[in-house]
This record gives sequence, C-alpha cells and structure tokens, in this order.
Amino acid sequence: MSHVSDKPAAGVLDDLELYTRIYRQMLLIRGFEDLVQSLFLAGEIYGTTHLYSGQEAIATGVASVLEERDRVAATYRGHGHALAVGVDPQALLDEMLGRESGVNGGRAGSMNINSPADRLIGSFGIVGGSIAAATGAALALKRTTGGVAVAYFGDGAMNQGYVFECLNFAQVFRLPIVLVCENNGYGEYTPFRSVTAGEIRARAEVMGVTAETIDGMSVWTVREAAGNAVANARAGDGPVFIEALTYRFAGHSRSDPGAYRPEGELDRWRERDPIAVLRAQLEAEGVDATELDEIEREMTEGLERMRADGLAAPFPTELTAREFKD
Repeated sequence: MSHVSDKPAAGVLDDLELYTRIYRQMLLIRGFEDLVQSLFLAGEIYGTTHLYSGQEAIATGVASVLEERDRVAATYRGHGHALAVGVDPQALLDEMLGRESGVNGGRAGSMNINSPADRLIGSFGIVGGSIAAATGAALALKRTTGGVAVAYFGDGAMNQGYVFECLNFAQVFRLPIVLVCENNGYGEYTPFRSVTAGEIRARAEVMGVTAETIDGMSVWTVREAAGNAVANARAGDGPVFIEALTYRFAGHSRSDPGAYRPEGELDRWRERDPIAVLRAQLEAEGVDATELDEIEREMTEGLERMRADGLAAPFPTELTAREFKD
C-alpha cells in the first residue's frame, strides 16, 4: 500500500506539545549537520561525512514511538538516527572532531557511532549492515525484554544478497523487527531506478512480510506508520517493512556536489522540506510563530556553544593533536 500526505486536514497533529518537541528535534538534526559540514570545510573533521539533511522526518518520527527496551541500528548516514534516539549532541560532535570526550572516545568518526546506553547498537558503513545487526538484536529481544529492533538502510541495500537472508530469517522466526528503507532516490550517485528492478517493498512482500510505502517527508505520516509497525512487531506478528520516500538535500558524501541531479530536482524537493512542512502545520493548528522562532534562536545559540566546546576539547590521551592530524 502507499500513503502520501502533503496537505493534511486541520487537526492532524494529535498532540501539539509532542510535535513541538519533534520540531525542536528536527531542527537540532538539521543544524547539527550544517555545523558538521562547516567544520569539515574548515579542516576540523577528518575522514568522510554523510549528511542526513532532508531526511529528518524519518529518524525523528520513528524514534518518537520507541521505548527504552527497543534498539536501533543506523546507517553510515547516521547522525540523525543517533540524535533522534537521544545521543548527546555535544558528545556526538566531539566524536566527529576526534576528541576524547566523543561518544566513542574520538575513535569512531562519522560512520561507526554506537551508544548502547541510548539504544543505538551501531552505525554501519557496510551497505545493509544495519539489517544484519538489527536481526540479531531482534532475536535477542524476543527472548528477553520484548523490545523491538529497528534497522535503517537505503534503497541501495535492497540489492545486497544477505539482506534477503535476514528478511527470510526474520519472517520464519517472526522476529520483532521494523525495517525502514530510507529511499532517497539515489544509491550514492546513481538513480535507484537505473539499478533496481521492480518495487522495493515487493521484495519484502514476496516473503509474506507486511510492507508499506509512505511519505518520508511528513513526520506525522512516519510516526503513524512507525507506531503501527512497532505495535505489530511487539505483538509477535513478525517483521514489518516500511519504504519511506525521501530526499537528501546534500550530496552523497563530503566530496559530492550532486551535479548528477536533474536541473530543478533539488528545488522541487526543498519545497517539501520536512521541517518547513511541520512548522506550517504547527502554526495552522495554533502554535504561536514566536514560540517556534524562539526554538530556532535557542537552537542556533546552542550549536554555536557546541562548536566552541568541541574545538576546545582534548584529543585522546594516547595521541597528541599533531599526531592525530598527521
């Protein structure tokens, strides 16, 4: 089935306080990614980075229905996933900067973040690796706490063989796992339609897995779909597959200007910016614009403090700053 909701009726946001917090969370993710990009361009971040800008509604919407006993496996585009489940933004930024105060002691970099205390079992540079990790977590959760595992992955992962091994295993053993395909239209630099046959969700449906295609630019649509999926998985109905249609506003990674995109494509998707869409809906339902402006101001100031604190933080004790940079 497919669900797209650009212009919902009034009253679609059932809890304005909750969605105002969600708005704040999405702003944090966008602002964090802008900060990471600026620090990378300034030569303060090494290795590579993959920004989540444009896809904020997915991680935030899914995280809003999870419980403490649940677990999340992220992709290499995982900053948004990490922030959405509660990883401390300062510790995450410090990790990007290779500092000792980073969430993984400055040694994980951008693509390998993990924070079990925040339910994040890992970010995976291997395409589709999150699915294998979440499948294992789901097996453990079924036998212990009754939690649900969530795997995020891109459309490109659906062409990886072991993904189908995991799907088959999860369905046969009715594992409590929600598989979230963030279909942003591109596998690195290649349009997914150029390399992917058929419909993505059909690859799950053929195994009997419940699957749905949704509007990944609408946080309330994501939240509704995720809520149903998590409830079904927790009830013992087995895996659920969600294909969330979205778009990344940045290139694939640090060195990609996105020149392969058709003219006007990015502009058309920016008209459906999930943050702007949510703000417009909040205002339409009675949230004062000045309150939302204040959230933006506080976020901007907070990110500037994070920048200063991150750059002032020490490198890991085994390395001097010079040795690290070399």
